[in-house]
Amino acid sequence: MAAAAALAAAEPTTAMPQAAGAGGPAARRDFYWLRSFLAGGIAGCCAKTTVAPLDRVKVLLQAHNQHYKHLGVFSTLRAVPQKEGYLGLYKGNGAMMIRIFPYGAIQFMAFEHYKTLITTKLGVSGHVHRLMAGSMAGMTAVICTYPLDMVRVRLAFQVKGEHTYTGIIHAFKTIYAKEGGFLGFYRGLMPTILGMAPYAGVSFFTFGTLKSVGLSHAPTLLGRPSSDNPNVLVLKTHINLLCGGVAGAIAQTISYPFDVTRRRMQLGTVLPEFEKCLTMRETMKYVYGHHGIRKGLYRGLSLNYIRCVPSQAVAFTTYELMKQFFHLN
Repeated sequence: MAAAAALAAAEPTTAMPQAAGAGGPAARRDFYWLRSFLAGGIAGCCAKTTVAPLDRVKVLLQAHNQHYKHLGVFSTLRAVPQKEGYLGLYKGNGAMMIRIFPYGAIQFMAFEHYKTLITTKLGVSGHVHRLMAGSMAGMTAVICTYPLDMVRVRLAFQVKGEHTYTGIIHAFKTIYAKEGGFLGFYRGLMPTILGMAPYAGVSFFTFGTLKSVGLSHAPTLLGRPSSDNPNVLVLKTHINLLCGGVAGAIAQTISYPFDVTRRRMQLGTVLPEFEKCLTMRETMKYVYGHHGIRKGLYRGLSLNYIRCVPSQAVAFTTYELMKQFFHLN
């Protein structure tokens, strides 16, 4: 979710004075939403594929998988290929790609819509509207794609030789048949929404603020003209990486306990302590009581920090290339 949030956090680029002969608004906005959808989706998929091994390890550690619960981040990264082969590091990534493409696209478009709505209808502007629009966009994207995330987590938690699900379709059918029908796909939605609101909001707020301040005060040092429109100023790639990394790290620290709670609730009957983790409150109480804060509610956080830099680098680099390729500037 960090990559998608970062993508959606991208503010409209700073514009230089319009050159004579440039295309009009109608020309620039032909199929604009479709092009935005494709740009966000492609960038999200590239970013998530890059850090897929770390995502798999995060799921295993958060839920204390019996085969890896005694290991740390780097030990698990070495142990998974030994037990399951190198493709084991990418288990569940297919479901992630199906989810992350619409997730990134929906979040990006929803952010722009909510930001305009908040500014025009509520009269809220400045940095606050980024916080509000970001939170709302994150929650919208989560609700729309949550069943896919549920299936992805179930597949990622499986260990070679102990498969409950044979694939994405089988996982959907099994969850629907054995866990309460359609509502079974939304186990853990509440902690996800509660975690996404501060996560996405802080991501948007931090990245958007750093970007606007940077381009306003040091446009030559931090920015460069866009290749598809020299009249538009965009952040240099390494500055994008830095701003996104800072935003992601701060947002992740604030919302991480909700992420741990969500993962355990999503895994449901897969875990032996399933009956003790039926609600968000019960789950957080169980994790805190049995594992504490550092080894429970914040278990695997170091992995998320390690994921942040490469994820943001790929997300922003790809997204900037896609924006230029699709002439979004």
